[in-house]
Amino acid sequence: MTDASDTLQEHKMLRLLSLLERVSASNEPVTIAQIAMRLDIPKASAARLVDLLVSSRYLGRMPDTRGLIPGPRSVQLAAATLSNSSFRRACRAILRSAVSRLGETCNLSAFDGDCVLYLERVETAEPLRMHLELGSRHPLHCTAGGKLFLSQLPLVERTALLDRLTLSPHTPHTITSRAKLEEELARLAAKGISTDREEFITGMVGVAVPVMTGNSRNAIALVCHAASARSSLEDLLAKLPILKEGASQLKVLFDAQAVD
Repeated sequence: MTDASDTLQEHKMLRLLSLLERVSASNEPVTIAQIAMRLDIPKASAARLVDLLVSSRYLGRMPDTRGLIPGPRSVQLAAATLSNSSFRRACRAILRSAVSRLGETCNLSAFDGDCVLYLERVETAEPLRMHLELGSRHPLHCTAGGKLFLSQLPLVERTALLDRLTLSPHTPHTITSRAKLEEELARLAAKGISTDREEFITGMVGVAVPVMTGNSRNAIALVCHAASARSSLEDLLAKLPILKEGASQLKVLFDAQAVD
């Protein structure tokens, strides 16, 4: 009886993980009906699994469509994965290579609810640089990583999120107009990258490129920052191929970790 009970529990755990994986890999919010079909289980069973993951904050529900997206604990799980010593060393090796070629600080940022979460960072040796703590959270509307995440969201989801955000000014260059921010996000979405024109910290510019785009709510970005007194935004954009190469290497690393 114990063996049968253990097998049942293991089967349920695997279903939960499969469900979480499928939601995280989707570009759009996923419905319970889609989950039931993909896992080949009854809709009622899928609903019970979803309720468990939502109550534990591994999944979240969109307020308009009730579609499912990764929850805040999924982002925390990604951060915990990154904190694994061997995995973190591999990430830092890629970041160090990018920093040595770019000559500027690089960091990994994650989309965490209504803000940006800094996961990992390698600093430039230059004296002028931006100091931000790992694990710190920062605004979406005025950071390179944050605007990248916003630009990649489906329009309905982006609109709902912007409705909740306060576009607070951090510098004279911060975009605080909803209409102007939406224009900026549309422009960035077409380019597939993002920029920070001294919008978060005066004297600092940045460029962000996507690392993981399987689901906009489970996104990770590679960001390069520089003091504008040393490098202009145009200087950083000229080195975009190096940044994209680093992002591709990081994506391979994250994909391999997911398979493991």
